[in-house]
Amino acid sequence: MPKDYLADLPADLLARAAKIRLAAFDVDGTLTDGRLLYSESGHETKVFHVHDGLGMKRLQAHGIEVAIISARISHPVALRAEELDIAHVYQGQNNKRESLQQIIEALNLQPEQVAFVGDDLPDIPAMRIAGLAIAVANAHPWVVEQAHWQTRLGGGLGAVREVCDLLLHAQGKTSAEKEHWR
Repeated sequence: MPKDYLADLPADLLARAAKIRLAAFDVDGTLTDGRLLYSESGHETKVFHVHDGLGMKRLQAHGIEVAIISARISHPVALRAEELDIAHVYQGQNNKRESLQQIIEALNLQPEQVAFVGDDLPDIPAMRIAGLAIAVANAHPWVVEQAHWQTRLGGGLGAVREVCDLLLHAQGKTSAEKEHWR
């Protein structure tokens, strides 16, 4: 990924990203690479990217709420959400649009203040109500059609971090952070 990958983003994308107060993420194919791994005993495992986790923590530190909405129920997801202090975790959700709407109402937000990030067909209804719809690089083409932006990296490979970086950049919050880490 080029060092300045945030430098040449379209003004309309930055304007959308500047309004975001809630970033909601799908899990399989977005926070993970989409593969389902089972042990011999039938236990599910998932691989999450550490960069994505830090990105979500940075969002929270800057007052942006983070949510996870998944159609599947997975203990590793609950563990990861707990580790990252994510309060809005909706698993077993066949209607992601309805789940996202519930979070929007609970947080007293408007749809234009919400980003939704996904990769596959069940994510489309939630993307349609979000002010900023984002598809990861490996998303299904129909999902990409609904997106305002597509990440350069694939799900589970740092795509969520790209989204977090975009939101913080658009909101002018990266300069102070950059100085902190020098």
